[in-house]
Amino acid sequence: MRYSILDQAPISTGMTSEVALNNSVELAKFADKLGFKRFWLAEHHSMKGLASTSPEVTLTAIGMVTENIRLGSGATLLPYYKPLKVAENYNTLASLIGDRVDIGIGRAPGGDNKVSEALSDNYLAHVFKMPELVSDLTKFINDRDPDLKAVPKPSSQPKLWMLGTSEKSATFAKEASLNYCFGAFMSDKNIGEVLDVYRQGNEEGEVILTVNVYCGESDDHAEQLAYPYLVNQVLKSSGREFPGIPSLEEVSEIELTADEKSEIDKIKESCIIGSKESVKQAFKNLAEDYDIDEVMIVTITHDMKDKLESYKRISEI
Repeated sequence: MRYSILDQAPISTGMTSEVALNNSVELAKFADKLGFKRFWLAEHHSMKGLASTSPEVTLTAIGMVTENIRLGSGATLLPYYKPLKVAENYNTLASLIGDRVDIGIGRAPGGDNKVSEALSDNYLAHVFKMPELVSDLTKFINDRDPDLKAVPKPSSQPKLWMLGTSEKSATFAKEASLNYCFGAFMSDKNIGEVLDVYRQGNEEGEVILTVNVYCGESDDHAEQLAYPYLVNQVLKSSGREFPGIPSLEEVSEIELTADEKSEIDKIKESCIIGSKESVKQAFKNLAEDYDIDEVMIVTITHDMKDKLESYKRISEI
């Protein structure tokens, strides 16, 4: 099984966006040295605590300072863009850094209704056109359009993936003959049922499973690493979330309701939190239960050092 990273350029409390984006570059360099398979950047818009709005820009900077790790978007929110321009962006990246470029395709809004209105005249209409948009993008990437060419034309074209959180996206990926990345870290759907939908009658597509992982010196240490993120997630429902990723000290001062404590326990069920031994066993269970090709890991901490050390422990498993 392969191991990869999904990063969202999180902004911690007291941190600037400049630092957050440069942290993403440093994390990618670190992951490259540790031997992770790929590094993807998410696309979010006007969201508290996240600086990754233009992954294609940041990935170019990362491409110049890495050597082996595959780089891509997780995801390019295709309803906002013309397929030709997306193909040109990632063909340019592939021309600069070679055969290690992925395009993860998504159709989520990546923000609230105001964001959708600002980025697209009619977002929902473009969502309904996703089959056409994906078909056009595939043609441009594979240089199969007789009239239009996505220039530059790299020696090795980017690899396409469909990202999603439900059976609907799994069906779409299968019908479009795309590899599939299931975002278990942000879905309450049954993993096995979603992957069964994708695999039924489909023997060629690759599968990535994305999960939240915190790997600590011990199980208790891992719980401490994860706790600020978990608290901030549940506070969003009441509008009490922090402006950035909080520290353990900051969340320790928060009095949680019984419902919020219960919600934390629920979120933890979809996370992997523990020592190297515990995380290793959890990965083995994922491989055995779902026969996946690759785990993509999301780790969000207040302190960059904690994040790097968690990924280093994972690389040692």
